[in-house]
Amino acid sequence: MVGVRLAEVRERIASAGGDADTITVMAVTKGFGPDAVRAALANGLHVVGENYAQELLGKAEALAADPGAGALSWHYLGAIQRNKVRALAAVVDCFESVARRVEGEAIARHHPGARVMVEVDVSDVAGRNGCSEDDAGALVAELRDLGLDVVGLMTVAPQGPGARAAFRSVRRLADGLGLPERSMGMSDDLEAAVAEGSTSVRIGRGLFGDRPPRTARTGR
Repeated sequence: MVGVRLAEVRERIASAGGDADTITVMAVTKGFGPDAVRAALANGLHVVGENYAQELLGKAEALAADPGAGALSWHYLGAIQRNKVRALAAVVDCFESVARRVEGEAIARHHPGARVMVEVDVSDVAGRNGCSEDDAGALVAELRDLGLDVVGLMTVAPQGPGARAAFRSVRRLADGLGLPERSMGMSDDLEAAVAEGSTSVRIGRGLFGDRPPRTARTGR
């Protein structure tokens, strides 16, 4: 089933004007068990995103002995809790959700030179993680000063007709900062993101179907 859904995702990328061979399809396994990661690997998806620290660490441990597990690239997508960074640093290949300097300091302390992205909040939703567009440039500079490898920007667009404009704004911001990676777009809005220059789409339901109830998940 994942293979069929992956083909559909790639068709959607192509229909939106993107190159399905170069745009990364990230398998977001939040709420699903280790078998979802195994299914992603079996279908050639090696980049896996997680929002909660305990879920990521649990799945990494469960998969440690699996053939091919060494090819996994774990990306952390959730709000960064500094007390979890030490454990995450041992397995995470890219922290995509850095929103404050203090988070970068914790990452640099436990994983010098780590790959990171700055999360930019373009949603106007109270409590949403991310720095403002106005603050993104300064944060990128601060993270670089800490020795971190800032590779791009990540964003979650608002729902509705404003999504494409939000993605366009983040793409222009990334261009202006000389950042090649733009982690933009999810199952419902990947077409708008691809049309505006996304290099990585984060797909959960579009690959694995509806998530189990929240009570079945572990915390961050």
